[in-house]
Amino acid sequence: MLDIVIEARRAAISESVMVKRILPFRLRRMVGPFIFMDHAGPMTHIPANPSSMDVLPHPHIGLSTVSYLFGGQVTHRDSLGVEQIIKPGEVNWMTAGSGIAHSERFEDPAALVGGLEMIQTWVALPEKDEESAPSFINYTPDELPVFTDKGVWMRLIAGDAYGLKNDVRTHSPLFYLHVVLAKGARFGIPAGYSERGFYIVKGAVEVSGHTHQQGQMLVFNKGVDPVVMAKEDSTLMMLGGEPLGERFIWWNFVSSRKERIEQAKEDWKQGRIILPPNDDHDFIPLPEDSSRPAGGGAPSPGLLS
Repeated sequence: MLDIVIEARRAAISESVMVKRILPFRLRRMVGPFIFMDHAGPMTHIPANPSSMDVLPHPHIGLSTVSYLFGGQVTHRDSLGVEQIIKPGEVNWMTAGSGIAHSERFEDPAALVGGLEMIQTWVALPEKDEESAPSFINYTPDELPVFTDKGVWMRLIAGDAYGLKNDVRTHSPLFYLHVVLAKGARFGIPAGYSERGFYIVKGAVEVSGHTHQQGQMLVFNKGVDPVVMAKEDSTLMMLGGEPLGERFIWWNFVSSRKERIEQAKEDWKQGRIILPPNDDHDFIPLPEDSSRPAGGGAPSPGLLS
């Protein structure tokens, strides 16, 4: 049975980049360990000043950020000194753990000519890993298994699904898939997980006789194995896993403990979360006004419980 349909909402992550925000949603904060999902683009009009698209250095705790591009290019820099150009089909997996800062910049206008489109998710960490040492790994497309069948193309981004596995390091049971369906193709959601859903990046699909459009996320109850039929050529991001328990989220901070988020606020204000050494000339300050949207690829400020 379909549990909920989430409609994406508009949010700003930088001066000139608006996104479709899917998670967190007030009636559904998480799907498995996934606590955040943004869809940027497709953005074919590039500003005369591409730096206005940049997401300045900002902090995270208690989560892993997962960036996945369909088009364009972005440069990641973080507190560990990592500098990585992310290209379509790669998986950029940064685990914040006890605290990290990073930036996302669009420094090559030529790489954006075909259009920018990307998905960023956050994966909450189990309590035992919330204070782990920060880390960063970039996985190239040849490290991510692909499955094809008539009218179906699928890439395993992370986790375990349909018997496919890869070396992307995760901290709890989950699956994350990029699925492309030709019109008329049918596809099932991975079984064996307590919480599952998919986001329609492009196109339209039918489930149990009802049609759903791009910009919607469908979340299903446990034990239900729906069949998805593409009403037109469609792109889906399927995800899910095992729930981790209650999590609090404020700005870019995620934790199982409210007091840890208060500590992270103070750590950022006092400079105890260091800036990327190769991108330390500016940063996003801690938001003080909970009525306005935050930058830094984050939800609007305000503690969600």
